[in-house]
Parts: sequence; structure tokens; C-alpha cells
Amino acid sequence: MSLRPSIAAALALSVAAPIAFASTLNAQPSEAQDASSVPIAPTPEWASDSEPLPVPEDAQGLIFVRRQDTIARLTETGARSYQSQLFRLLQPQALQLGNIAFAWNPASGPAQVHAVRIHRGSRVIDVLESTQFEILRREDQLEQAMLDGNLTASLRVPDLRVGDDLEFAYTVPLHDPTLKEASHGLLFLADAPPSGRFRLELSWEVGQEPAIQLTDDLKEVAERTDNAITVRFDNPEAIAPPRNAPPRYSWARIIEYSDFATWEAVSRRFFDLFDVATQLDANSPLREEAAFIASENASKLAQAQAALKLVQQQVRYVYVGLNGGNFTPASADETWERRYGDCKGKTAMLLALLRELEIEAEAVLVANTIPTDGHPNRLANPGLFDHVLVRARIDGEDYWLDGTLPAVIEARDEPFFRYQSVLPLASNGKALERLPERPFELPQQMGIVDIDARAGFDEPAKKTEIIVSRGPSALQEYYSFSAVTDNQLEAAFRSELVGNREWDSIDKVAYRFDKETQASVLEIVGTGPVDWEAEEDGTYTFRLPGGGFNPPDRRQRAEGDLSETPYWQSPQYSCFATTVRLPEETELEKWSFNTVFDTMLFGRVFYRAMEKRNDRTIRMVRASRTETTEITPKRAARDNERLANFDNSMAVIGYYPREETDTWNGTGPVPATDEVDWTGQNPPCLPADMLKK
Repeated sequence: MSLRPSIAAALALSVAAPIAFASTLNAQPSEAQDASSVPIAPTPEWASDSEPLPVPEDAQGLIFVRRQDTIARLTETGARSYQSQLFRLLQPQALQLGNIAFAWNPASGPAQVHAVRIHRGSRVIDVLESTQFEILRREDQLEQAMLDGNLTASLRVPDLRVGDDLEFAYTVPLHDPTLKEASHGLLFLADAPPSGRFRLELSWEVGQEPAIQLTDDLKEVAERTDNAITVRFDNPEAIAPPRNAPPRYSWARIIEYSDFATWEAVSRRFFDLFDVATQLDANSPLREEAAFIASENASKLAQAQAALKLVQQQVRYVYVGLNGGNFTPASADETWERRYGDCKGKTAMLLALLRELEIEAEAVLVANTIPTDGHPNRLANPGLFDHVLVRARIDGEDYWLDGTLPAVIEARDEPFFRYQSVLPLASNGKALERLPERPFELPQQMGIVDIDARAGFDEPAKKTEIIVSRGPSALQEYYSFSAVTDNQLEAAFRSELVGNREWDSIDKVAYRFDKETQASVLEIVGTGPVDWEAEEDGTYTFRLPGGGFNPPDRRQRAEGDLSETPYWQSPQYSCFATTVRLPEETELEKWSFNTVFDTMLFGRVFYRAMEKRNDRTIRMVRASRTETTEITPKRAARDNERLANFDNSMAVIGYYPREETDTWNGTGPVPATDEVDWTGQNPPCLPADMLKK
């Protein structure tokens, strides 16, 4: 897993601007720049280009980067980014790189173009003499109700040929309008750039030097002057983090900078923004809403749930990054009046309601797209967070409330999404907070299958299949399935499933979202064949669905990787339960099943239990859960030696007419699919000593 986005070959070096929060909508047009053109201007006096690197005769790949310069300049009025590159086109496929474009936030300031030239032998062709940039307001994520307000300048370089050198240089504002006086950001070199010459530079005006932190791989090569720090690379090697390492180990070739001295300073600064946004007018309609909520709900928790539901259901989500909205929340009153808002606007409105209800609450910055396990070692940078939600204190317990989620996601004792480090906002500032790491209490994926084969081996079986999802996949299913009627859903599944290997008919399709366990539950009932494997001697065997495991991969790294780096795996918990009701024509004593097991490898439980009962059923449960996301190399080496004994068999039941078996129980009793609520709070998926008491 890489913290850095994949970079196109011609743009292997980038400045990472602060990651914007979901933004508020401001209908006023930006006056920062005429949106019809990008001015052509000389190179800024604080910027310069590297000497081009000669192209070797054996150059490979699509392009050879003769030079690429990325400079972030910090000033009293904000930051700007200078990008300049000159690269040789080596293959016909590289001609598409002549479709050049760059984007910027016009509310932060103007963009400038400095050069677009073709170098063909001794000729230099100035593209801007005959071609100009087209300015687009392009909203790439409009279907997700996300408007960033950026402008995009686009130009198609005419008459570009293989063997040409293409030169392109421009400057754009780098800061967010809200925090333009407080610089913060990253410069980085991609993991696997093309061959060529690269330069990263951070420079500043007098009095604007920020705190700077370099990754270890840059410290020895960095050049320092009074007002700049520069790193240069010629033909940099591709790098990769240690295999199966925690995400923080992919933080490499990065320059961090920030004007925030501590995370507490970030906390205070953003608290001030939300404090202003949560102040209600004297005649605010939200005061009436809060009074109504209080009159209808006796307990503080019920009141908080009602306030959250109001924000979730009655204020639609819209993200628009216009005129400083990336960090500045719209006011609670404004959000309610519009009936739309982003995570900040919804959070401000929810905080205002909770304040009226006299419920203690705070805003908390979190990251939905960036792993945060390395944040304690980073410079204080608000751009490392991209979302905000609410934590309330009710009757001595903490509850997490996210106004951007659908109303089926109520206040919870832990966030709906898993976070490692979060930043609470407070008037006196708070430090980064590490949330405890715990295994999932409930399975995130479940398959519960009941196969009624009592009619015989050659007859279709009655089948019930229940598919359960929790977490992000549950939300996706909820958005899809709750948008259609029961009849539409049933018709769609009948059309999709009937006639395949598993279903002859579909009698019922039912969907629900269980608020108590935060589960998306889909039930399908019908008939279908059972894939019995028959032998000439009358033997029948059947591989139970969801009953086997693929063996885990060895935890081993290439020679030279950091020997003490822990191994990492993502948290997961899956559970599959199957009950087969055996053909009536058979003798129960001649039914058996294969292996059961209960083991742990690499911090992950692997469990399968099976049981035969006198009610002529065979039951199976198979589950796996991550108990810890990180393990030491020593533990990994020990478990590598145990892999040879790992049971990766499928769960198989069999009828053997010439044999009798005494296999009735393996590892413990297994409830049938209709004997317990497998979708409830305590499904019997794990060994007895690991289940909730």
C-alpha cells in the first residue's frame, strides 16, 4: 500500500497540496482570475530550471526526463508552486502526453503559464504563438455531489513528433484561501519515476521559513541555503516499501513543511473555525428544532440520535470547494437554510443542535483516504486529514456521530470507519489521539446457507441463502438496494440467478438494514441443484459453500529489507455457516465429514467446526478473524514453519454406503442456520473461548 498516488510517466514528480476537506457551496463567482484565459508570464524570479540531462543512446521507456523542476515558494500572502519539465518522447504512445493540462483553485489566486515549446533538433517552436489554453470548469466528481471549484487549463500541442523534446512550465497557487498565512504541505518523488533528472525545492521569503522534516532517504542528499532546501536526483532508482509492512513504511522521498508548531495548534485553529460556524442566530429555526427534539425524546442519547437523524435525512450532502470552503465550514444556520452541506457544514449544524440540547460534544478530524498510523511522526499538517465528524459524551460514554452517513448509521461507541489517529478540536488545543485497535466484534462478511436435500440426491433442494455485509460494503449495498422496491429487487435477482448452476427458481428475495448490528442483510429463498459428486459404488460427496481456506502467504522479504520491520495485514472478520438436511433415503450412520481445525497464524484465527446431529443434519461453521494487524518478524518466521501443516481442504460431507462412521462432532457443537440468529449480536462463528460472554 502506497501513501502516494500513482503518477503518470511524464509527471513523476509532484507537489502534494493540502488535502481539502469536503467543501461548502458559495454561489458567488470567484473574482481571483478571469476564467477565460491564463496569462503568459516570465518565469518567477524565485524559480529557475535545472540544466537538461543529455539523452542516452539506449534510453528506454516512453519518455526520458531531461529535467523536471518542482518548486514550492512560501510567502507572506500564501504559497505558489512552480512546475517545469523538459522530456524527450521516445515512443509513439508518448505522443498523448502532448495533451497537457493543469488545475488550480481560482479562489487562492491566479495561475500563469511560462512556456510551451517543442525542441526539434536545433529548432525551437513556441507553441503559444499559435495555440492557446482552453479554460474548463471541469467537475470530475459531480456524480458524487462533489464540486471542487477548480479551473483546468488544457492544451493539445500540435505537430508533436517522436524524438521531440516537449517543454512545459507554469505556476499555480498552492495554498488554501482559509489558511494562506499558514503554509503546510508535502513535496515528494514518486516510487518509480522514469529515467532522467529531477529536482525538488522548497524556498521561502524572509521570515516565512516553516518547520521542515525530511525522510531519512533525503537527509544526506538535501542541499540547504538560507532560504531554500533542495534535493536533486539523476536517474533515481525505483523504490518499494518492505513487503507486507504497515502503511507508514511507504512514507519515503518526502519533504514535509508546516507553519503549525504542534498538533495542538492545528486543533485550536480549526476549533475557532467551527466555534464561529456553530453560533446560532437569536431567532434561528434550529433552536425550535432542538426544542422539539427535547420534547419528543426523554434521554440524552435519544435526543442525540434524533439530532443526528435530522442532519442525515434533511440536509443532503453536497461538497463544493469554492472561495475558501475547503477548510471553512458553512454556518449551522446557513446549512439548515440551504438544506445541503458537506462534512463540515453538517458537523457544525450537529454541534449546534447538541449544544442547544446541553449535550457535550466536539468536532474530530479524521482521515478516510490516508492511513494515519504514521501521523504521530509527521509534522502537524491539517492536509493529512480529509473528514470531520462529532464525538459526544453522554452518560459517561463516548458516541461517534457522522452527519454524512445515511440515517441507518446511528450514534455508535466507535466510529463507523476504522481510524488509527484522530485530532479532536478544542479551544485549548488537543494532541493527536490514538484510537485503540480491537478485532472486529461482528463479522464484516457472512454467508449463511441452508440446503434442504431431504427429497434425494437427484431432486432439487430447497435453499435459503443469507448474505450479510458490514462496514463500507454494507453502505454500498444499502444505497443500491434501498433505492428500489421489493418487487424490483426480486425481479432483478430472479432474472440474474435463475438458470445458473445454483438456482432453478427464486421464491423470495428480501432486503433489510439492521441498525442494531449495522448490517446489510439480503435473503434469497428458492430451489436449485446440489452439486453432489457421485461414484459407481453409491458414494456421494459434496463440498460445502464457504467451507475452505486458501493458505496464507509466507511472511518473507527480499534480502536487505529492514529486518525489524513488522508485518502488517488489514483487519478482517468473515464467517460462513452451512446446514445440510440429508436425503431421507439414506442411513445417518453412513454420513461423515472431513477435517475440522482451530489455529492461529500470523495473528489471524482460522476456524472450522462441523457436526452431525440425530435430526439428520450436518452443520458447518467456518470463520477467520484478524486478532492483530502487526506481528514481529520473529513471530512471522515461527509461523512460516507451521505453514506446511495448514489444512486448506474444502469442507466436505460424504455418504459412504459401505461404511459406518462415528464422526458426529468436531471441535464443539454447531447450531443449525435456523437455531440461532446468525445475523445478531453474538453469532457463534468463533471457538467458544473467543465468543462474547
